[in-house]
Amino acid sequence: MVRGLIPILAAAGLGLVAGLWSWTRPGAPVADGPPAVAVYLVDNGFHTDLIVPRSALTARPGPLADAATALPTGDWIRVGWGDARFFPDLRPIEQRLPDGARAFFAPGNASVIMLDPEPAPPRGGRTVVLALGAPAASALAARIEAALELEDGAARVALVRPHDDARFLAGRETFSILRLCNHWTAAVLNAAGVTTRPAASAFSSEVMAAAALDSRARRD
Repeated sequence: MVRGLIPILAAAGLGLVAGLWSWTRPGAPVADGPPAVAVYLVDNGFHTDLIVPRSALTARPGPLADAATALPTGDWIRVGWGDARFFPDLRPIEQRLPDGARAFFAPGNASVIMLDPEPAPPRGGRTVVLALGAPAASALAARIEAALELEDGAARVALVRPHDDARFLAGRETFSILRLCNHWTAAVLNAAGVTTRPAASAFSSEVMAAAALDSRARRD
């Protein structure tokens, strides 16, 4: 009898995995409006960042707007999320493998949100451009702000790297293999109306594909 149950349990397990992998989360409903804001999604092969006009992050009064305003000069801001120790570390990846294992498998790792001023939007590379209406851009900024850990109503700077304009703000969400940087980026895009697959969004290529599909749909 036990042998007969093994194929059934295996099939059920495969079905569960397939169901989770294909699970789709429709984009959050946002009011229609003319395309007003260009948001760039960039992929370095395993990690995704958003590059957003500074004006889109400062349009809504609040801690995110204050943090963006305080950054050095740059009309664009690169926004990323990750483990509070691993993400800001610029050492070669082969020197950080033990810390990467800790970030993946230890529970409850603190996170940071990176705000890094850029002089111009990216050119070339793995990039998808989303033309968002003002309401969608506002929803995107609100989702980023919701990830901030606040101290007396203000974003708390967790780390400033030497000789670097980037600011790493303390985050209220935790990082693990079940909640990676690409999951977070997908959630931010989802808040702006992009349909995503939460489980599959572990991979940067999946987040890029979802954004590209949404970008084509907005143009059609």
